[in-house]
Amino acid sequence: MNLYLSQMLALFLVAGVSGCGDSGSGNPGLADNIKPSFIKTSINKTVYDGTSNDLLSGGLGKSGLQAAAPAFADPANPTAAELRTRAIYNNYRALLDMNPNGGYGVLYGPNVNAAGVAGTGEGRIAGEEHVTYADDGTGKLNVTLMVQIPATFNTAAPCIVTAVSSGSRGIYGAIGTSGEWGLKNGCAVAFADKGTGNGAHDLQNNQVNLIDGRVVSAATAGTASQFTSGLSATQLAAFNTATPNRFAFKQAHSQQNPEKDWGLNTLQAVQFAFYVLNEKFGPSKGDGSKQQSLLPGNTIVIASSVSNGAGAALAAAEQDTGGLISGIAIAEPQVQVTPNAALTIRRGSTVVASSGKGLLDMVTIANLYQPCAALAASVAASPGLGFVNATRAQNRCAGLAAKGLLTSTTPAAQADESLAKLRASGWEPESDLFHASHYALAVPAVAVTYSNSYAKASVADNLCGLSFGATTAVTGVPAALATTSAVQLFASGNGIPPTGSVNIINNNSVGGPLLDGQSTSPSTGAQDLNIDAALCLRNLLTGTDAKSTMVQTSISQVRRTSNLRGKPAIIVHGRSDTLEPVNHTSRPYYGNNQLAEGSASKLHYYEVTNAQHFDGFIDNIALPGYDTRLVPLHIYLVRALDLMLANLRSGTPLPPSQVVRTVPRGGTSGSAPPITAANVPNIAATPGSSDAITFAGGVLTIPD
Repeated sequence: MNLYLSQMLALFLVAGVSGCGDSGSGNPGLADNIKPSFIKTSINKTVYDGTSNDLLSGGLGKSGLQAAAPAFADPANPTAAELRTRAIYNNYRALLDMNPNGGYGVLYGPNVNAAGVAGTGEGRIAGEEHVTYADDGTGKLNVTLMVQIPATFNTAAPCIVTAVSSGSRGIYGAIGTSGEWGLKNGCAVAFADKGTGNGAHDLQNNQVNLIDGRVVSAATAGTASQFTSGLSATQLAAFNTATPNRFAFKQAHSQQNPEKDWGLNTLQAVQFAFYVLNEKFGPSKGDGSKQQSLLPGNTIVIASSVSNGAGAALAAAEQDTGGLISGIAIAEPQVQVTPNAALTIRRGSTVVASSGKGLLDMVTIANLYQPCAALAASVAASPGLGFVNATRAQNRCAGLAAKGLLTSTTPAAQADESLAKLRASGWEPESDLFHASHYALAVPAVAVTYSNSYAKASVADNLCGLSFGATTAVTGVPAALATTSAVQLFASGNGIPPTGSVNIINNNSVGGPLLDGQSTSPSTGAQDLNIDAALCLRNLLTGTDAKSTMVQTSISQVRRTSNLRGKPAIIVHGRSDTLEPVNHTSRPYYGNNQLAEGSASKLHYYEVTNAQHFDGFIDNIALPGYDTRLVPLHIYLVRALDLMLANLRSGTPLPPSQVVRTVPRGGTSGSAPPITAANVPNIAATPGSSDAITFAGGVLTIPD
């Protein structure tokens, strides 16, 4: 906080003193435009014409984003421009449903304008892109910041929107969500990778990524790498001998607990945006330097994004003592609340028994019980169930029982008990059918990366016997990553293995290191999806050893206050969210905010039925059944941003907190009928009593 305050003073207050010069030095009423002190390196500027290349789609346009991945001229030597285009392509598609039946190109997408009208064009957007690092001078932080200024930016009605990356994604991680909305509305977009990013260190070859994604030797990169593991030459040699062909990743192995600074990084992105905008539009002084004409007082700033980026927006708003942020509009936040015994949450007339758990608490419970729960007869129709090996899942059930974590004695009863434990731990019944796919595609990755991050573990620690590396296709034995895959990780990876052909490896598997999901646990002698590591990760929350203590300390550093300082704010969240359950994130955050701010609160919460965390799953051909049951939450992020802009510009009241009742598309799994407006009703200006979310006497009531 002190660092942030000093930067604010330097940028907006102290500069005002030096800006009051004689008439030949510019406008005496304006402050000098001073580069923020956290920018230690050069700022890379690129101009895109909106035809051959652009800000939003990397030149691909609406059709190209929907088509096959753009090719590299030389796959073993991709250019920075090619990596950028492929990164935009992959990040855009990862967060949105790209099928027209699900709404792409019809209700949202590059060709849908700011008014929500679908056109026949490709939606490319011309403008400037500025990229740099925020750092303390050591090169150990190197948080990537980016500002995109569309050609339609209007200095008479200036606006900035944040697009902090979701998950552990790189700088283009929010391009298709709040990034797209900002560009379409003529706003500058302030991006940050929040110190997680997609920085990978190939330890065997000692190669790292530069800010533009190109791969070079760690020695060549020096302090300009996105991330270098920090092992000495002796340590690196010993590590490679003991565990060859492994990778370190930035969020897992930077030893920074970057999540504690997500709010600061978001504020830095906004400060960087003001600096770049004033360099472009500010009045010139006689010496060619610029002054500040665009300031927080005359520029609307909306903090936005989804998932981790949404949590970063909330953290930034809580920390914003300098008045940078005007309002907040976010979706499905990964936000860790401070436990509050004064808050009770009800769904209908039923008190929610478990709420406000932190991320690692939630995800390590899921990592233990989801594979066994996937075998419950009541969820036999789960989309993606085939991705969970039934034999190994049944072995997990047996392992849980053998270790006293289940009391049932038959596989069927153990599966039912595991599902019941997930519900008792705060997952809503609406998540039941999605546990299997989330375990197969997300949960172990999150459990491993966040455990390492909170433990501030070095890659050499091999926390809980786990490491990252490529494996052979059939046997799962660790192997060298193909050169083409390694040099394309910036574009193909999401920063959290398994990703880009880098997998999770169980170093402790019976018989030698093996792909985690295929490995054999030493304590059980069974292929049970590595119950030993799952328990090890879970025990970090309660252990007393040094790593456990560090995990617990780090978690305490990322809990939020829920005090938004009276700023208008909107949270939208899907009731079926299985990765960030509403009972542990948005519901308790909203309730704690009401307790913290009382009548001064301007936070509005919209809970959307039949919506969940991963819109990209909905029409995925590998997950039939998502399409018939779920609608895209992204539509409601767009509507939340529209509402917030109207509120900040025109004073249009924000609708009261409410449950938004959507209508699933139905039909046959894998071929649901096209979405229509009837499937995704608007947020009601005046919700009925059966839909209104209420708070009174410390009790938050969510309609059933």
